[in-house]
Amino acid sequence: MARLAVISYHTSPLAQPGTGDGGGMNVYVRELSSALARLGHDVDVYTRRDNLQVRDAVLVEPGFRVHHVTAGPAAPLERSELPLYVREFTDSVATAFRCTGTPDAIHANYWLSGLAGHRLKHELNIPLIMTFHTLERVKAETFEAESEERAHQEAAIFACADAVLASCEVEAEQFVRFYDATPSRVHIVPLGVQHAFFAPGHRPQARRALGIDPQATMLLFVGRLQALKGVDLALETLIEMRSRGRNALLAIVGGPSGSDGRATLAGLHERVRDAGVIEYVSFVAPQAHQLLSTWMRAADVTLVPSRSESFGLVALESSACGTPVVASEVGGLMTLIEPGVNGFLIFERDPVAWADAVDVVVDPEHATAMSTGAVLLARRYTWRSAAESLAELTEQLALSGLVRC
Repeated sequence: MARLAVISYHTSPLAQPGTGDGGGMNVYVRELSSALARLGHDVDVYTRRDNLQVRDAVLVEPGFRVHHVTAGPAAPLERSELPLYVREFTDSVATAFRCTGTPDAIHANYWLSGLAGHRLKHELNIPLIMTFHTLERVKAETFEAESEERAHQEAAIFACADAVLASCEVEAEQFVRFYDATPSRVHIVPLGVQHAFFAPGHRPQARRALGIDPQATMLLFVGRLQALKGVDLALETLIEMRSRGRNALLAIVGGPSGSDGRATLAGLHERVRDAGVIEYVSFVAPQAHQLLSTWMRAADVTLVPSRSESFGLVALESSACGTPVVASEVGGLMTLIEPGVNGFLIFERDPVAWADAVDVVVDPEHATAMSTGAVLLARRYTWRSAAESLAELTEQLALSGLVRC
């Protein structure tokens, strides 16, 4: 069985998704680590300590531990401050390895973790497996560029990583196109869904539990409140639907994130007030991951209007609950959404086009078939399958020579 060191520098798998830096990556690291442990592997996750209350090491379940590493102040940091403490973090992780033994491989998540993993690979002569989650050049194509320095660092990690994980064919192609990645080192390992939590249920009962009008058309947005996630388009879709005379509601589940998070939230409140839809829009605090399923079962449709999305875990979890998805035609969402089967993909950022798609999804002639199609599609994805793929890859890398810079 393998010993895997997972680097999740900037956010802990134990953190609440939907606010701060917490999102799909938190779920990915936690669920994949848990699935590996249940297969008998030994997984240690290393993350930067962002408060003084957490223990140095937390046993999540047998074989899966989270280590909180002191690097910089034990407090949340702005994204721009995080690179300042990568060196200190890496030094501490290297010390931990000397105490507990060298792992069989490092699995780094996000480019900042990749900086640590790149250095540790060379110091310890062990394979580096990389999952980027988001990439600067990919994001810049559909949204806006943030840092050319980050793009250069990502390219350096691509050049040295022994394996880079892509969630789907679309993302794998982006690796080659934007970063000249070596195709033989790109491995497609789709994410999974926790079917014990995300499964079909009785919509009227879910709405009773949440206090939602059983007769309304309910739209749902789940995610961090930032410009990249396109929550403003979800709100405009609700406004468009109400202008058509439909009794529509929108639940926005998530909190502000990143440098523009509070401005995004303030803008949403202002638009809700100006459009006169205050009583039809609910702002819901980030929910524990397993509780999101109630919101998804209550909704008629989940909106995923992201400007960039490497995979789109919310879309998959919504499908698993039997709730169709209307999503942006970007990234991994193009793999998860089969138009007319479990929802629709929309290229335009025009609320009229989005409202048109929602009208089709919630039409009684299509709703049941799409709900069934969503559940069947989601059954293809499990965390156990993802863990088996990663474990097999780790064994293969142990038998081959390391990629050299």
